[in-house]
Amino acid sequence: MRIFFKKIITYILKIESELVLYKYKPKIVAITGSVGKTSTKDAVYAVLSKISYVRKSEKSFNSEIGLPLTILGVPNGWNHPFIWLLNILKGFWLFLWPHKYPKWLVLEVGIGKPGDMKATALWLKTDAVIITTIGETPVHIEFFNSRRHLIEEKMELIKTLKKDGFLILNRDDEAVLEMKNKSKNLFTTYGFVEGANILASGDSIFYNNDGEPEGIVFRIDHEGKSLPVVIDGVFGRNHVYASLAALALASALKLNMLEAVEALKSYEIPLGRMRLLRGIENSLIIDDTYNSSPSACEAALKTLKEIKCKEPKGRKIAILGDMLELGRNTMEAHKNIGKIAKENADVLVVVGQRAKGIKEGAIEAGMQEGKSPDSRTGFFEFLDSSEAGNFIKTFVRKGDIVLVKGSQGMRMERTVEAILLDQANKKNLLVRQDAEWLKKK
Repeated sequence: MRIFFKKIITYILKIESELVLYKYKPKIVAITGSVGKTSTKDAVYAVLSKISYVRKSEKSFNSEIGLPLTILGVPNGWNHPFIWLLNILKGFWLFLWPHKYPKWLVLEVGIGKPGDMKATALWLKTDAVIITTIGETPVHIEFFNSRRHLIEEKMELIKTLKKDGFLILNRDDEAVLEMKNKSKNLFTTYGFVEGANILASGDSIFYNNDGEPEGIVFRIDHEGKSLPVVIDGVFGRNHVYASLAALALASALKLNMLEAVEALKSYEIPLGRMRLLRGIENSLIIDDTYNSSPSACEAALKTLKEIKCKEPKGRKIAILGDMLELGRNTMEAHKNIGKIAKENADVLVVVGQRAKGIKEGAIEAGMQEGKSPDSRTGFFEFLDSSEAGNFIKTFVRKGDIVLVKGSQGMRMERTVEAILLDQANKKNLLVRQDAEWLKKK
């Protein structure tokens, strides 16, 4: 019965959304990929919001129901029928009575299974489509026959482009770059590989006067000009790529690039995506708990190795939970991450049943089991994020840098919460702090 009502509500909201789009005719930027959608959405919003009235998908409203919620500007009703009824009434009122409506919509579009893109987004008409990264073992691949099958599903979004719309592609991902052949639209590329229209170089971590890491800095080359870009409070190339995508859109729209770069300083960093947080015992946390996939996990581990510890005795600690929805690739992907973890972290903490594969990969690479709370190296193993949190509270020491990552279902934010210094502000610092999420086990 619940599924039946959900389908009815989704159908009504989708019809209302089409009516609202027809009435107000906003320009639409749609973003998809297997990695970096939300960060890219927020970077694009930062740039466009300096020139116009813009609305973006809230949190990760990227599903069949999420897109109508964004278009109508209404909240998720969860399991509350009254809120859903109110949403429907608001949608009709938005269409029937003139309102101040955004000039731009920045929409994150995700898929979970075959057919999702058609159900989710093919009723849109977009002005720009951005494809981020696919990766060798993409998230959600469990529900597709092959990687190629998943890529083809993502490519369906290109069909939503208007004739004068722009296609913006990650030059560094060959599968993404190939998508230029599937469209007659003008396309722009970004990346670190020579030939990208927005070419990045020299990305590095910058530190304050006390030797603490503060963020990332890199340069872009565009039409003969070279510009520095600085982003505070985050690490990792995923945020570089997000910024590059936003700048590629700015270039396609003929915006002032210097102003676009400046706008990225106010880039609202997504929660749980390589954010820097302060931990107990004067430690630092790299919170990457929103979700996980093999390519994203590998990138996070390599970033962990790159960051310098302020204290000579500081350890690099990687707390890694299960990566879900990988299907037949599950064991191989987890073992490979274990081998990568051995090379990039001093201490490895694995969380969950599938993460046993991470442990096995680390053992094959030569990592030994941790012996005590004072261990400088080694691995430890726990069943869930709460257990891992109880452990790390007593394990973390002054100067340690702690990376925490795992798929959404692992709720790795609970591990971060255990060692977060600013407990009073955790609702604004951690992912999944809504009342409905907190009720879930």
